Amino acid sequence: MTRRTVVWLADGMGRAGTNRGERDPGRVRVAAVGDLHLRESLRGRFRPALLELGERADVLLLAGDLTNGGTLRDTEVLCAELDELPVPVVAVLGNHDHDRRLGFRIAVRLTEIGVHVLDGTAIALPVNGVRLGVAGVMGGSGGFPSHPGTPDEGSVEHRALHRRGPADAARLRAALESLDCDLRVALMHFSPVVDTLVGEAPKIFPGLGCSELADAVEAGGADLAIHGHAHGGTEFGRTPGGVAVRNVSYPVIRAAYRIYELTRPREA
Repeated sequence: MTRRTVVWLADGMGRAGTNRGERDPGRVRVAAVGDLHLRESLRGRFRPALLELGERADVLLLAGDLTNGGTLRDTEVLCAELDELPVPVVAVLGNHDHDRRLGFRIAVRLTEIGVHVLDGTAIALPVNGVRLGVAGVMGGSGGFPSHPGTPDEGSVEHRALHRRGPADAARLRAALESLDCDLRVALMHFSPVVDTLVGEAPKIFPGLGCSELADAVEAGGADLAIHGHAHGGTEFGRTPGGVAVRNVSYPVIRAAYRIYELTRPREA
């Protein structure tokens, strides 16, 4: 099947974009960032740019590792950045958000300020005359055909992450398939492809994502896949079947967010 969804970079911070009232129906501006690693020393760093999202984007997606060490103090810094933003916010957690085994507390706190936290779940949002669906998981390791993982070796944490990659891929596919929408975005922390890992040491590729996530992105009909985690990677990539993949890790994009524009496929 030929994909007719258009995905393009609208400008790093959306400065060149038109305002919401002037935009064509059927187009959605998705702002995305991951790996903010928020902590007390970064309090307020992203807030000014995030407060301007209403003029630049229609939704904000957060691709995990939102806190630096998964502490409740870090969580309060995060919530201060995200509270009462002018666009809907959808998030997944990352591995560092679980460092203190408080991921559920972080998710609850984010939910209290209106953030939609996904974990094998999905949400459909009405945006500019379009139903935008977002399905999300943290994802995990597992490797790729060219860089296989070692799920039966290493530490307990290593083995758990290698098992989680394929398991979360199955959950991501189910969440994507559950959506009744015009456009689908797959949101995760770990990478579904090697393309966006280029720049990292190849020996750690298996720990940064897994190919089963890409299989889920394609089988679930996603138009765009967003991830973080690979701080030294590359922004742009594609799944083997041609779905656009974007690594929005803050150390990669070096901005409070990137904006990607999606266009609803034309009727056949």
